[in-house]
Amino acid sequence: MQQLLGILTSGGPIVLVLLVLSVCSLALIGVKLVQLRGTISNGEAQKAALEKWATGDKRAAIQCMETAATPADNITLVAMQALASGQNSDAIDGDLEWRGNQEISGLQRHIPLLELIAMISPLLGLLGTVLGMIQSFQELALAEGAANASLLAAGIWQALLTTAAGLLVAIPAAVGAALLNTRVERVAQQIESSTGQLFALNQKKP
Repeated sequence: MQQLLGILTSGGPIVLVLLVLSVCSLALIGVKLVQLRGTISNGEAQKAALEKWATGDKRAAIQCMETAATPADNITLVAMQALASGQNSDAIDGDLEWRGNQEISGLQRHIPLLELIAMISPLLGLLGTVLGMIQSFQELALAEGAANASLLAAGIWQALLTTAAGLLVAIPAAVGAALLNTRVERVAQQIESSTGQLFALNQKKP
């Protein structure tokens, strides 16, 4: 533990900043994983509801969707209730688009911050390396005849430490943001698919 603290201290303040960013990115990934858990519909409730809707039993179809809880199921339920009440299709489309955007916006919250951490972490690491190299060569110049290879090597490895730290922070953040975005996109696709099937069935009179 003391050796790890010594390495972090050797990297300077930029390594400490990267450490804070690392903790923030891991916390964000954990929070989003919890939030996105259960947002992908297995399709069983929708399938049963659409089958009943196709036969004209709209009340039973709505009851099937009332037990579901994913974003796609919620939007489909709203669409069914609106169609069953005889609302205008243009008004329904506008309301569903607004509700869908609200759902997706909520799921995407904080993911841009994770992407920002993935983007700036390597830059901070590179900045730390450049500053460390400048300091190393300044010390080498001041040492004059007393300079040796070990002095230069010590300064260089401390400078390169920030680049490694930046990459260690950026890679998990980038992977996490990509996986989370993929899950949100799947939710959006499910919303479009389920509502599209519903409107297609609604145009066919049983």
